[in-house]
Amino acid sequence: MALLLLLAMLTVCAAIPQDLSGKMFTFPQETNRAHVKLITTRQEFSALTVCHRSITDLKRTHVLFSMSTSSFANGVLIYWNEANKQFSPYIRDISIGFQRQDYESDMWHSICTTWDSGSGLMQLWIDGKPSIRKFVTSGSSIKGSPIITIGQEQDNHGGGFDAKQSFVGMMSDVHMWDHILTPCEIQDYMAEMYFTPGNVLNWSALEFQIVDRVLIEDKQMTCH
Repeated sequence: MALLLLLAMLTVCAAIPQDLSGKMFTFPQETNRAHVKLITTRQEFSALTVCHRSITDLKRTHVLFSMSTSSFANGVLIYWNEANKQFSPYIRDISIGFQRQDYESDMWHSICTTWDSGSGLMQLWIDGKPSIRKFVTSGSSIKGSPIITIGQEQDNHGGGFDAKQSFVGMMSDVHMWDHILTPCEIQDYMAEMYFTPGNVLNWSALEFQIVDRVLIEDKQMTCH
């Protein structure tokens, strides 16, 4: 009984918003289990911006951000395709490719992804450099109760993890908005200047649950 109470308390504590400023999640090994579930009450997205910083030495395909709903396993998926040397993000289970030669291993990268249902256009920003805008899907928003994970890619709503698609490395400063940030706002995020935190996911007030071996550590900074 005492053990069950302790587990319940830990689960509740994990869902209390925490300020992770100056912190990072460390995913230290390849696994089909270890991940962080990010919690939001938002149920519909007609536009979005997702930003995060990460570093990895992986030489294979891997996930960076996964949001599924009951209707779409890949409601929003940010995904590096090693075979094609491109980011292959998904919106509502539809993918588009962005060729990138600047996604180098063992380096911190700041990545933002935007999409608008009205135009259907998606754009990636990598370390301050924007891609061209490409059409992926339009006309319908993403609806339903979302499950958001980092560390694992969802092949179904909340599961279907594959170790060979998992993320190994460190990740920090995860934010999500229900609108498209302006280029200046994205540049401010990239430069780690002041910006308005995400209104869907906010790294400074993040609700999350850690599953298996994921560590919270001080973010490694470059000394000058």
